[in-house]
Amino acid sequence: MRMTTPAQLIIDARARSGLSQRALARRACTAQSVVARIENGTTSPSWRTLDHLVRSAGFELRGAIVPKLQGRSHMLQDVARILRLTPEQRLIELRNAARLVAGAVRKQS
Repeated sequence: MRMTTPAQLIIDARARSGLSQRALARRACTAQSVVARIENGTTSPSWRTLDHLVRSAGFELRGAIVPKLQGRSHMLQDVARILRLTPEQRLIELRNAARLVAGAVRKQS
């Protein structure tokens, strides 16, 4: 995954909308020097400022998070409970988990 800097986001949004720094600043009700400082990396905007500038250029800013892999799975904490189940109860648990996954897959489609 390639990391994009705030400067790159503003430059891209501004260029794609055909705006000069001054025009973007006017739309965002800020100074052209603010846009210039962000674009040249002199300053790093807050998420709110970045979102405002991108929206002012006519785009929507979206962020994403990705789960951090951990050395130990939290699922290991459930092993003792699962071992106490009867074979029939384990099958019921498996069926319920399969239904949950199938429902999640359908919602993503």
